[in-house]
Amino acid sequence: MLNDGFSYDLRISHQSEIFQLPLPNIKSPSVKNFKDLGIAEGYVQGLEELNIINPTAIQEKTIPLLLEGEIDLVAQAQTGTGKTAAYGLPLLAKVDPERKEVQGLILCPTRELAQQVAKQLFRFTKYTHKIFTEAVYGGEYIDKQITKLQRPTHIIVATPGRLIDLVNRKAVDLSKVNTVVLDEADEMLSMGFQDELEEILNFLPEVKSKWLFSATIPNGIQDIISKHLSDESARISVNKDEVVNTRITHKYEVCEELDKFRALMRFLEEQGENRGVVFCKTKVATEELAIFLSDEDIAAGAIHGDLYQKEREKVMRAFKKKNVRVLVATDIAARGMDISNLAFVVHYQLAENHEAYTHRSGRTARAGNEGLSMSYVLPNEVRILKNFERKLGISIDKVS
Repeated sequence: MLNDGFSYDLRISHQSEIFQLPLPNIKSPSVKNFKDLGIAEGYVQGLEELNIINPTAIQEKTIPLLLEGEIDLVAQAQTGTGKTAAYGLPLLAKVDPERKEVQGLILCPTRELAQQVAKQLFRFTKYTHKIFTEAVYGGEYIDKQITKLQRPTHIIVATPGRLIDLVNRKAVDLSKVNTVVLDEADEMLSMGFQDELEEILNFLPEVKSKWLFSATIPNGIQDIISKHLSDESARISVNKDEVVNTRITHKYEVCEELDKFRALMRFLEEQGENRGVVFCKTKVATEELAIFLSDEDIAAGAIHGDLYQKEREKVMRAFKKKNVRVLVATDIAARGMDISNLAFVVHYQLAENHEAYTHRSGRTARAGNEGLSMSYVLPNEVRILKNFERKLGISIDKVS
């Protein structure tokens, strides 16, 4: 049974509402494959080997536009909609492999996402000319990354803080960069990177193409758009109703704090061998819950922001290899995590705001699959969950 260590005050964020962009009515003709979007045959072959056959909505809307030439873009797309290919394929197409200099820069909120993006770009180029991508991020020795950057590099995928460190050490030359991508821009702001983003964009004033991808557009993101992107920026969005993945079923159960663990155990039993992520607010809560689950013979692992990189990687490897069935995580630790075939997400402690709820829920129902987002709420939290429901335009149904 859970102790009082799981009783935490719920803090409601006063972050602004999702800013609704004045999006044009962009409609694309029906397409059958990536070749129809203008993607070269070598990339199409690489995509097919990855079983990426049919473009998603954001890919269909974005790729032809970005292939046309120099352009600023604001794209509102949820996690798991295929935005890495949406910006990655046009970026690769813009790179001149004969020029041994950095031509593209991708900024990501976490080292995990930076690693995944770099790996995905590498996979896309299996049947094309060699385009070299390097990921740089905190949590690894900077001297090791400096050595890697001395090799020919066409694209850098970076977390903001580490990139600034490298620039200050004059270990990277960004003077030839012609395209900058901000991936999961709202996540970078929520992690406190606004000043770093401003600094990076300020020392790249000559960049011709800036592409911003974000699940939501809070005021901080709108400030960056207004200050650093063209007034003529293209605006693309998935339908408002799809800001939260429509393949996710949302449910909740009302219970007292001391009853939550028993409710979670019932849920996991019903899920059989299905795998998923359980979210808590603090590192203490994640560690305790993982221990309690393990005591009940549930293979569980905990990740939070204070773990050393090697410890995080060990837990994530065990999870990906299916030696761990349930990953207990804080919001920060789970950012950038990309694991396929997760059947469920559990909000053991309610998300801070509707944007965090969106990002948490987006860990499931990826790549065309369906998923379940389950919340355990205290009686006085029901109104908060219902507020999320209204703001996101979704239905969160009570478990009977």
